[in-house]
Amino acid sequence: MRSIMSVSFPEQISHELETYAAETGRSKSDIIKESVALYLWDVRFSSLKKSMNRRAKKLGIVTEDDVFKALT
Repeated sequence: MRSIMSVSFPEQISHELETYAAETGRSKSDIIKESVALYLWDVRFSSLKKSMNRRAKKLGIVTEDDVFKALT
């Protein structure tokens, strides 16, 4: 199922998007879909990383060496 959305951009971003789409031969829609998907992935990853950092600190894992020792 698809959902249609209307998005408004500042003129500069709109121009850059138009230029990039023309340079790459991709549609603006595809570029925006990919960008939003990457942004959402990054937000989820950052949240998970923050959560895991708190847990690791409670376990005394604060450096890469600590991680290596815990895994070996």
